[in-house]
Amino acid sequence: MVKRSRRRTNATDTPAPQIPTRFQGGRFKPLTGGDCQRIITAAFSILEKTGLAGCPAWLSPLLMERGARQRADGRLTFSSDLIETVLARSSHQVSLPGFDDHHGLDIGKQTVHIGTGGAAVQTLDAESGEYRPSSLSDLYNMMRVLEHCDSVHYGIRPMVARDMTTPRDLDINTAYACLKATRKPIGVSFDQAKHVNDVVQLFDIALGGEHRFRKHPFCFAVVVHAVSPLRFAEEGLDIMRAAIQAGMPLQICTAAQAGATSPASLAGALAQGLAESIAGAIVVDAIKPGHPCIYAFLPFISDLRTGAMTGGSGESALANAAAAQLLHCLDLPATVSAGMTDSKIQDVQAGYEKGYSITLAAQAGADMINLSVGMLGSIMVASPESLLIDNELCAAILRTVRGIEVSDDLLDLESIERVVCGEGHFLGEPQTLRLMKTEYVYPELGDRQSVADWLEAGGVQIWDRAREHVASILKETEPTHLSSAADAKIRNAFDIHINPVNL
Repeated sequence: MVKRSRRRTNATDTPAPQIPTRFQGGRFKPLTGGDCQRIITAAFSILEKTGLAGCPAWLSPLLMERGARQRADGRLTFSSDLIETVLARSSHQVSLPGFDDHHGLDIGKQTVHIGTGGAAVQTLDAESGEYRPSSLSDLYNMMRVLEHCDSVHYGIRPMVARDMTTPRDLDINTAYACLKATRKPIGVSFDQAKHVNDVVQLFDIALGGEHRFRKHPFCFAVVVHAVSPLRFAEEGLDIMRAAIQAGMPLQICTAAQAGATSPASLAGALAQGLAESIAGAIVVDAIKPGHPCIYAFLPFISDLRTGAMTGGSGESALANAAAAQLLHCLDLPATVSAGMTDSKIQDVQAGYEKGYSITLAAQAGADMINLSVGMLGSIMVASPESLLIDNELCAAILRTVRGIEVSDDLLDLESIERVVCGEGHFLGEPQTLRLMKTEYVYPELGDRQSVADWLEAGGVQIWDRAREHVASILKETEPTHLSSAADAKIRNAFDIHINPVNL
């Protein structure tokens, strides 16, 4: 057994290096040889020959002015030359500021960021174990918990506030709840394009004046621009246009389901999905070339025995990692989905499905990984307790993405000589103390006790520890980054359904 005596070295004698906040992915490449280029070429061919249907009347002239062609059946097609021109002047990196100056993200170039997302319609009540319709207070509480998750970098609305009675109430209160709960970059969806300006007005008030949001766009619009297979989403395009005009960054989504709305072969599904993503780039370019845009290429998978979507499958993990690789081959900021377990509770199935899917996406260098934390039941259920547990999972995954640093200082051969000829262990070495919080990641909820010690302490499981931690967070003073004066002005201008003091 290792002797437990330690040197009396003060850990503060040598300042600890900062833990990196940039995690550079891209080591894992599921598409090898020339396969990546073959799928890109196939996507170009799909756009050139088949194109997309359903282009709204206001958009068709803009696209045709730039070289799009209309088939006899009304579908618009796009030449390879047009596609190449659009991709060359598209945004290759997008800056997403947080509400304050300390939480901003640079999206692109295979820097990995973890986030929430989705439109869950239920929440899992941690006390009763029951599933109930998600509410505005559930959304607000979950985003408050996100603020405390160091390995979750941004927050897209993870659930629908089903207690909101009108689409406008839903959009306004969703934006407010996300804004008030966290300083991190946020993303919201819109039910209708006309609500975009209302939400931007709310953000302007929060930032202290007219047009402030345009200068500090801490929220991006999550827009579904295409309905698979290969059809424009007219309402989504209206929202896209409104968001661009308002100066709001975009995350544009396509989510074909292999075996249902895209081919059953993963290669075919990737080719079609990439074509739909590129079509979004063409639309953005037609409205405003170079507008900040992130591409959410989310290849979903069918369980072909039932036709239902399976978020936790190995095929889903592989396809989303490949989607990140394809977008990076085109030098486009890449968002994929991972962590979409099919399990209804935070059990072993949830752990292994989330573990391998998030790991592959991160190692492939996805710039943003949506839907990755806090989701259960094939993204139909959201849980703040699950969010906390997944935060620890992501901390470990990001540690693997970070990799192993090698330097003369870290290869300290003199200390090896000193220890092996002396005490015989490294526990009290200055390097050990210095690296405790930088070289290693420690769980807060995960248990590393011996079996005997765990049993003696009551045998508490991780779900129960997460439940206690969520309760502790929600008992704390509410977030204060939104000033009381700005909050009062927002409440005077809009019908806000969150109590100004406590929920």
